[in-house]
Amino acid sequence: MTVLVEDNPARNRFEILIDDGLAGFASYRPGPAAVTVTHTEIDPAYRGRGAGDALAHGLLSQIRDRGEQVIPQCSFIAAYIDRHPEFAELVAGD
Repeated sequence: MTVLVEDNPARNRFEILIDDGLAGFASYRPGPAAVTVTHTEIDPAYRGRGAGDALAHGLLSQIRDRGEQVIPQCSFIAAYIDRHPEFAELVAGD
């Protein structure tokens, strides 16, 4: 199984591809200092299999690599950050 998380700036979302098929996405609004993640959606066929966590980890890692911060308006991403404090420093205003 191949898993890839990539930014799709044309659609303002990070997408998770599993075996080249779209398994889910996290929508965002870009900002001058932070990326606001507004919604995360995982295809029902991939729920409970770690796709959401892989998406969250991938998007947060890419945001970190770009030197940006995140505003987690999406409750899934906010909960992921709570469970993974290594990403807490990315939260804007903290």
